[in-house]
Amino acid sequence: MVKHARVRAPELVGRGGWINTGDRELSLAALRGRIVILDFWTFCCVNCLHALDELRELEERHRDTVVIVGVHSPKFTHEAEHRAVLDAVERYGVEHPVLDDPERVTWRQYAVRAWPTLAVIDPEGYIVAQYAGEGHAHAIQRLVEELEAQHAAKGTLRRGDAPYVTPEREPTTLRFPGKAVPLTAGTFLVSDTTRHQLVELAEDGESPVRRIGSGRRGFTDGPADRAEFSEPQGLALLGDGSVVVADTVNHALRRYEPGTGEVTTLAGTGRQHRPGEPTRGAARAVNLSSPWDVAVWNERVWIAMAGVHQLWAYDPRDGSVTVTAGTGNEGLVDGPGPEAWFAQPSGLSATEDRLWVADSETSALRWMDLDGTVRTAVGTGLFDFGHRDGPAARALLQHPLGVAALPDGSVVVADTYNHALRRYAPPTGEVSTLATDLREPSDALVVGDDILVVESARHRLTRLRLPHDALGTGAGEGVRREATEAAPGTLRLEVAFRAPAGQKLDLRYGPATRLLVSATPPELLRAGEGVGTDLSRSLDLDPSVPGGVLHVSATAASCDDDPDVPYPACHVHQKDWEIPVRLVEGASDRLPLVLTDADTA
Repeated sequence: MVKHARVRAPELVGRGGWINTGDRELSLAALRGRIVILDFWTFCCVNCLHALDELRELEERHRDTVVIVGVHSPKFTHEAEHRAVLDAVERYGVEHPVLDDPERVTWRQYAVRAWPTLAVIDPEGYIVAQYAGEGHAHAIQRLVEELEAQHAAKGTLRRGDAPYVTPEREPTTLRFPGKAVPLTAGTFLVSDTTRHQLVELAEDGESPVRRIGSGRRGFTDGPADRAEFSEPQGLALLGDGSVVVADTVNHALRRYEPGTGEVTTLAGTGRQHRPGEPTRGAARAVNLSSPWDVAVWNERVWIAMAGVHQLWAYDPRDGSVTVTAGTGNEGLVDGPGPEAWFAQPSGLSATEDRLWVADSETSALRWMDLDGTVRTAVGTGLFDFGHRDGPAARALLQHPLGVAALPDGSVVVADTYNHALRRYAPPTGEVSTLATDLREPSDALVVGDDILVVESARHRLTRLRLPHDALGTGAGEGVRREATEAAPGTLRLEVAFRAPAGQKLDLRYGPATRLLVSATPPELLRAGEGVGTDLSRSLDLDPSVPGGVLHVSATAASCDDDPDVPYPACHVHQKDWEIPVRLVEGASDRLPLVLTDADTA
């Protein structure tokens, strides 16, 4: 804690404006007489979410004297979008005013250096304390009680209602769903995170069959209508047909039995794990910290323990939990499990020999081998993010929350803050984009020839068709052609595409097409390699190279063209070519290709 001596609190300024105030502007001058707690947060940060949860009790206990004001100060590009902040405020149940400060103006005025930071302002408008990090609720509670007594005696304490206005909520079947899993009956179980429930959907992935949980935030076992969760996320199907639930804000693993509807607790105490506490032992006696996803691998339930930047495992055979990888330090370091560093692991997917991990804060795709070694496929660090396809060493993701292994051995990543579905192909090391405009996808699962995406910020599951080379037959083959003769020098590559009948190109959020070109050997291309949004491109073939292979990947996105449908279904059309080329003087200087989705050919 850093104490300040009679420093006047700067006014609150943010270009994004105010949330949860009924469109009213707030000012510190208008809050004079109240104790104000500024919570500088960003919604990607699990420590910020912990601080939000820690403040709930204080907020309720001192509702007539304390006003908590969230100041949202973004880390990721996506977090600077006002709509994204609105979504996050609802998603995490924030029931106090929030200032959207995308340019971090107020952050700088208060000399904030870390997320989260809490600043306490007394009823006379002076900063009296500032705390960095989580775990300060008890200290703030004592300070608030001291300030109440001091300013009541001085006559400078003003009691009253908080300036919070409950916003209207849109009625939807799901509300910010987190993860999904197929059940043995052919239906799907979805964590309806913001409503603190699980929802079973019919085979269509849309129609609700039943709800599990009362809908109240709590930690109660029992039948489906009385059980209580707190922002559940990850789900994993056990061999007996029951489901393990990562009950994130309860810091627990729960078990749901579809046959009876009964919910029980497998691991965790309901209290958050703190440094120095046990990290192994009887599962019901060890504190966990924000388990975000679960996966069954090698007879254990593996846990993405986002709150402490580690992987843990629950062993159903003896009812124990233990740390399996990660030191607890936040960052990206590969190596043996006990030496590796993670940063909010949030998605898991298991194959026979690998456990894939979406490591969200490092915007990375990582995996663990059977020998416990942690390796990185995509990603380089905490502040390296973006949307870039190509070789994995150069590719960029932005805060991915989900991952799913495909039948051909490649991996799909729910690239959450890029609103995209990405694909990593281990044999080639290439990263490509399968779909865009998915609005914060948080999970994906393979269903037959399709992939079902949890579109969290659109409150639904969205079904997409998998590329044919991802289905396991002819895996990674792409579209092969006989050797093509081409003239040295300029070669005009043209990929033709027309949206199927009843659809139109999806141009709402920028270009709807993408073209990626590379060559083997790389020297074949003097110019024209890389990724772009135009389906036509001039390539420069080096005359000194007799031939080689052009690798071409084309993608187009289209949506159903029906003005009466507010959320039309969207489709991704993709084709990959490996084109052997032989350079011949006088040969054609054009290379025409046709991108046609299999369903519309």
